[in-house]
Amino acid sequence: MVPPGAGLFFENLKNNMERKPVVFKSPDLSKLKEVIIDHRTRIYIALEADVEEARTRYLAIKNRKY
Repeated sequence: MVPPGAGLFFENLKNNMERKPVVFKSPDLSKLKEVIIDHRTRIYIALEADVEEARTRYLAIKNRKY
């Protein structure tokens, strides 16, 4: 004899297994401009963005103390 709530449990288990896998797409680097911060750090910005502004904003965030 099956308990009355058993059907709900199996239904939920079935729905969990049918989920789509999470897919992370990498940005197309050919559509971005590379900005070299130092010899180890590089960031990518939009083609029309200002390089110096991006560099100063990155360094300001990096140097901010929490």
